[in-house]
Amino acid sequence: MSTYADRLRALRDQLKHDRLDGFVVPLTDEHMSEYVGGYAQRLAWLTGFQGSAGTAVVLPAEAAIFTDGRYTLQVRQQVSGDDWEYVGIPATSVASWLGTHAPDGGRVGYDPWLHTRGWVEEARKALAEKGAELVAVTANPINSVWRDRPQPSDATLSVQADDVAGKGSAAKRAEIADWLHERKADAVVLSALDSIAWTFNIRGTDVAHTPVALAYAIVNADGTADLFVTPQKITDAVRQHLGNAIRIHDRAAFAPTLSTFRGKRVAADPGSAVSAIFDALDAGGAKILPLCDPVILAKALKNPAEVAGHKAAQARDGAALVRFLKWFEETAPQGGLTEMSAGDKLHAFREDTGLLKDLSFDTISATGPNGAIPHYKVTEELSLPIELGQLYLVNSGGQYADGTTDVTRVVPVGEPTPEMRDRFTRVLKGHIAIATAIFPDGTVGAQLDSFARRPLWDVGLDFGHGTGHGVGAFLSVHEGPQRIAQPYYPGGQALEPLRAGMFLSNEPGYYKAGSFGIRIENLVHIVPAEISGAEQAMLAFETLTFAPIEQKLIEASLLTEKERGWLNAYHAQVLRVVGPQLREDERQWLEEKCAAIG
Repeated sequence: MSTYADRLRALRDQLKHDRLDGFVVPLTDEHMSEYVGGYAQRLAWLTGFQGSAGTAVVLPAEAAIFTDGRYTLQVRQQVSGDDWEYVGIPATSVASWLGTHAPDGGRVGYDPWLHTRGWVEEARKALAEKGAELVAVTANPINSVWRDRPQPSDATLSVQADDVAGKGSAAKRAEIADWLHERKADAVVLSALDSIAWTFNIRGTDVAHTPVALAYAIVNADGTADLFVTPQKITDAVRQHLGNAIRIHDRAAFAPTLSTFRGKRVAADPGSAVSAIFDALDAGGAKILPLCDPVILAKALKNPAEVAGHKAAQARDGAALVRFLKWFEETAPQGGLTEMSAGDKLHAFREDTGLLKDLSFDTISATGPNGAIPHYKVTEELSLPIELGQLYLVNSGGQYADGTTDVTRVVPVGEPTPEMRDRFTRVLKGHIAIATAIFPDGTVGAQLDSFARRPLWDVGLDFGHGTGHGVGAFLSVHEGPQRIAQPYYPGGQALEPLRAGMFLSNEPGYYKAGSFGIRIENLVHIVPAEISGAEQAMLAFETLTFAPIEQKLIEASLLTEKERGWLNAYHAQVLRVVGPQLREDERQWLEEKCAAIG
């Protein structure tokens, strides 16, 4: 088995053979996905990095890996500092680094199916200042040296029933057609996998934990569509569901089809459509309209059926999590548990519901120092024993046909320290500040982000990730365009106005490197706020997640009366929603956990 150093050497040899002086390796696929299938895990194969966001650059004499603040610790654990320079973004962009490190007059390669046109233009400009050239490759050099690279999934598609989706595909396509008419456009290219799944009410299993299928689509101004997908993935039931208004083509026909729009006005999203799509449309003579994917916002505004389904999924998932928390509290102090075994046990409790389709992401099962790595991914090699005196952080979620969940809880193993209690309570105060926020319609997420940070800022602390992300309806656990984050946060989209119907996470945290991590996460639903005498439309958050917040970690003296009131009301709701699903001993345990705080 080759080492990561061997793989880096093999790539450099291949680049030399290809007459390239460098190559850029992003963690994405040809759909600009955050989570990708095994065949597209090029960054992990090359470097060992297991995070969900990052980029590597390989030059003849140096190599760098770029990650944001979520992965500052993790990248140093997983990627050798002997071979790789660690570079933090957004402080340093990939393009600016290339502009100072690429060889003068060099040729730096990139795969046009893995980068946006905006990135290409930025990198090309930076390299030009050194007389270097950005070169689009027709064959990705990593594919040439990754001998056992898996093939893309050939799993069949499934139908998302209209009563669960809340709207049929024909109605969704009609809305897209109206959008096209308003812009005098003939067609729109859809390349984001969750946009395609939502538009056609189909799901798949081509990407772990995200129920999407590898496909492209073009929706036309008359409401018809062309779906590009490997033919073997289409069952008779899916073909019948799609109907005659959707023409099915082999996925390989997508790129050639883009060259047939000469003189037509075609919309494509510069944020989610890769450079190769724009290049093919340009070559074919299309008039490109660089517009945001019309599905993104429509998908984010959940309809009543999606809201009802999500609440059912949350109630079911909450019961599974409560059973796990009870088991953990009783088992962990005895010793013998590991991060891996605890995560597996939680998975088993969700499986016991009989309705789990998949996890919504790899469970973050982290104890002690690993809890300080926000996106820690446990493996057999890294799995630590869970020991007395530690904090155990578990961030997990389930994919159910009626909803996608995402929740984080932290529990002590033994007696927590005063520092742990102080930090946990400050995170809780930030969580409550978001949960109780009332704000004008049109407020952007960046305006709310500081609410969650204020209790930590008061004592000179902070956390290095966003406060909240959008969540799909049996789709991606990370969904845009909404977000609660600082406006400069990588990929944050925190300047999107918040609207009624959106789902978000509420997940402030605190991480003490080498010691412990804290995060309290519930999902919330944006709803109209009824305020007597209000002079403008106001919005608020409805909490959707139901699981107890550990009171052993709360320093009650730090909470205001209003904050105690919220916590008591929340715990009363946990009892009402989850309690009826539990056995008597489980319900008694939950009652103790949800007792009113004085």
